[in-house]
Amino acid sequence: MNTTICFGGFRSEYLCGADKSTGAVRIAQYESKQVKARELHSTNPKTGKMGHIISIVNQKGGCGKTTTAVNLSAWLASKGKKTLLIDLDPEGYATLGLGIKPNSVELSIYDVLINNISLERATIPAFVDNLDLIPSNPVLSGAQLEIANLLGRETILRVALNKLFLSKAYDFVILDCSPSLNLVTINALAASKFVIVPIQAHYYSLHGMKELFSTITIIKERINADLEILGILVTLFDPRTKMSHHVLSDIRDYFKDKVFGTVVNTNVKLCEASMNQKPICLYDPESKGSKDYEQLTDEVIARILSLNKEYVAEMAFKTYGGFYK
Repeated sequence: MNTTICFGGFRSEYLCGADKSTGAVRIAQYESKQVKARELHSTNPKTGKMGHIISIVNQKGGCGKTTTAVNLSAWLASKGKKTLLIDLDPEGYATLGLGIKPNSVELSIYDVLINNISLERATIPAFVDNLDLIPSNPVLSGAQLEIANLLGRETILRVALNKLFLSKAYDFVILDCSPSLNLVTINALAASKFVIVPIQAHYYSLHGMKELFSTITIIKERINADLEILGILVTLFDPRTKMSHHVLSDIRDYFKDKVFGTVVNTNVKLCEASMNQKPICLYDPESKGSKDYEQLTDEVIARILSLNKEYVAEMAFKTYGGFYK
C-alpha cells in the first residue's frame, strides 16, 4: 500500500506494505532512533541534552569573530540556554570581553590542549547567568608547535569535549577561533557540528574565503563528516553607504541561503561594550547592536532545529523510499 505522509517538512511516499497508521508508527520510531543516534557523540547521560558545538571562523581579522562569539554566547545564555564559550585566540579578546584578564587565570585552553587538563577544571563562570568560559591567554601562541608533535593532534579538543559532556550538560558550545587556519583552528573545526563565518561588508571581505571553504571541505572529508556551515554572517554593515549595500547584495547572490537574514550593523555601542568588557545585552540591551545579536541568536536556534528535521527526513528517504511533489 502506498501511504502519503508529511514528514520533516516534506511529503513522502512510504511504501510500507501496511495500513496508514502502521506506516506512521514506523516513521515515528525511525525518527526517534535517528535523533538519538545523531546526539550520541555529545549527549549527557543524566539529562539527555545535546550540546551544539559552533565554531566562529574566518582567517581574516577584524570581521567581528570575537564580537559575535561573545554576544551570541551571552544572548543564548540570556534565553535560558546553558552555554560554554571557549576562547581559542592567544590574544584572549573573548576572555577580556567577559571581564576576565587573560594573564590572571590559573588554567586556560592551553592547559587543555597541551597538558591534558580537563575542560571541566579549566571552566570558570562568567557574570552572565547560564554562561561559562574556558579562557585563553598569550601562552596559547606557542601551542601550534607543541600540538604538531602530539598523537591525534587534530582531535584533542573533540576528545576533551566528549569527556566534558559525560559530566556536564551544555546546550551550546561556542568556539572563538583565531584569525588563522592553524592546528588550533583545525581542532575547533574537528570538534564542531556547525560553522558560522562572519564577513565584513567590505570590498575585500571575499578574498581568502576560498582557502577557508577548502579547509572546511577537507576537514569534513577526512576528520569530521558531520561538519557543516550553519551560516554566513554579514557584519560591520553601514546602511548609509552604497558600498555596504553592494557588497551585501554580492554576498547574498553568491552564497544564497547560506547567508543569515540577520545583518550586524555598525554600532558604536558594540565598541563601547567591548571597551567596558561586557556583552552588549548587558551593556545596552536596547541598542541596535544588541537587537541585531538577539535576532541572530533566534535565527541560529531556528536553523539548527530546521537542519535536525531535514537530517531525519533525509535518513527516512534513504531507508524507506523517495519523496515526491
